[in-house]
Amino acid sequence: MASFVVMEAPEGRDEAVYVRDGFHVLAFLLPPIWLAWHRLWIEALLAFAVMAVLGSLGGVSGFGDAAPLLSLLVSLYVGLEASAIWIAALRRRGWHEWGVVDAYNRDDAETKHLFAEGSDAVDDRVERAPPMPSPDPLSPRPVPAGPALGLFSYPGAR
Repeated sequence: MASFVVMEAPEGRDEAVYVRDGFHVLAFLLPPIWLAWHRLWIEALLAFAVMAVLGSLGGVSGFGDAAPLLSLLVSLYVGLEASAIWIAALRRRGWHEWGVVDAYNRDDAETKHLFAEGSDAVDDRVERAPPMPSPDPLSPRPVPAGPALGLFSYPGAR
């Protein structure tokens, strides 16, 4: 069973995007194309530029064997972080996170989301995202009482 993050559209539009959390094989195999398919233009250009630079690094003496491995690391990063990159792009466009749904596939996630949204009693397999706390700019930060040990201080320790 997979986890799907449900992203709802900005106010006025009644649509949702279901982003599967996990490794995306197509994002690993073709990072710039996967990013462009999901309309992540800046990320696609950045991935293409980094992979092109790393590919051309193979022509420089001493980097012949390392260039394909570094390019593979970029592909691995995009494959692992594809869902996080997509969710971050949706947040920048004004979408908000409804919650997380455990489902077998996208259609099952959509069904669970729509039934959970319409009922008052939310299924225990549906986890709603907690609201983000608003910062209080007027409250002072607590000052540690004891001495700092090394680089880190231990607040409340005497």
